[in-house]
Amino acid sequence: MEFALSGAQETLKEWAHAFAEREMRPVAPMADEEERLPEEVLYKAAEAGVLSFGLPEEVGGGGVTDLPSQLVVMEELFWGCAGLATAFGGVGLAALPILELGSPEQQARWIPLFTDPAAPRLGAMCLTEPNAGSDVAALSMRAERHGDRYVLNGTKTFITNGGIADVYVAFARTTPGRGYTGVSAFVMSKDTPGLRGGKKFKKLGLRASHTAEVIFDNVEVPEGDRLGEEDAAFLGAMKMLEHSRPSVAIAAVGIARAAYEYALDYAKQREQFGRPIYSNQAVSFMLADMLTRIDAARLLAHRAAWMADGGRRSSLEGSMAKAFAGDMAMEVATNAVQILGGNGYMREYPVEKWFRDAKIMSIYEGTSQIQRRVMTGLM
Repeated sequence: MEFALSGAQETLKEWAHAFAEREMRPVAPMADEEERLPEEVLYKAAEAGVLSFGLPEEVGGGGVTDLPSQLVVMEELFWGCAGLATAFGGVGLAALPILELGSPEQQARWIPLFTDPAAPRLGAMCLTEPNAGSDVAALSMRAERHGDRYVLNGTKTFITNGGIADVYVAFARTTPGRGYTGVSAFVMSKDTPGLRGGKKFKKLGLRASHTAEVIFDNVEVPEGDRLGEEDAAFLGAMKMLEHSRPSVAIAAVGIARAAYEYALDYAKQREQFGRPIYSNQAVSFMLADMLTRIDAARLLAHRAAWMADGGRRSSLEGSMAKAFAGDMAMEVATNAVQILGGNGYMREYPVEKWFRDAKIMSIYEGTSQIQRRVMTGLM
């Protein structure tokens, strides 16, 4: 049993932390305030390889394909800015179904679009619908076959990079009435006729990432752009969630760590009644509990990632990590605001942003309640 990072992982951690500290932290307040992804940061992320670090080398990516190492990078990026990191992560979300379900020819065609350091391109993975979030069986967007083409009609919602992405992967129902089966996946470019962005949502947190509806209005997709066999995309979606739940867990760790570090530093400098507030047991014990829960969440995330990466069934462990880490991030961020007192409530201090960013970690990719439902079904 080994708990230390490898030499290569330490190097990745330093690289990702340097990028987050140098390029993400300085623009995070502005990106949050203006609710946009700064183009200059996107170009810097592409140039540095941040957008494509997790893609295979043979298609131009950074070659960091093992999930535990990807988590090392993601923690640092979410420490930098959760909104920006979410926008960057849209590339991996869109690429994963292509890598899991796509043919070698499809991978060779689509994945290199994400790896050009001079021309950053974003991806969007379109699964959630207005009436189908955690319940994938309730998907209603149709993909009707007409000869060698499919015609897609429907609306996806809460889509990261929806309307601004360059490459879209969409899950749609090809056979009605078949529940979890009868769902297929398709890949397409942004200029496909009938594909357009809908309403952009104004969010509590993650404001630097663009979240919107994606509307499919008689979108024609060639059979050659269907990923995998017809009606067989559900297993690919579940595989995607096995990878994404540890990823969300480590994202929560990154946000919580940022809030904890700031609160710790503040507590050691802020004086009341002639001494730093850190010397008060009520504050120092709170910080000790925050650090303990952060570390526990990190360990749960890495265990789930190790299991998924090794081909072991990790649904239970992934849900445990995601549920614990999502709730932990909200608790730690809340306590960070509390430690700063009135200052923590003010937008001049960053903890209120981490507080807002943390809330989504217990909601998206399956709420904490859904994770517990998964867990009780597997125990």
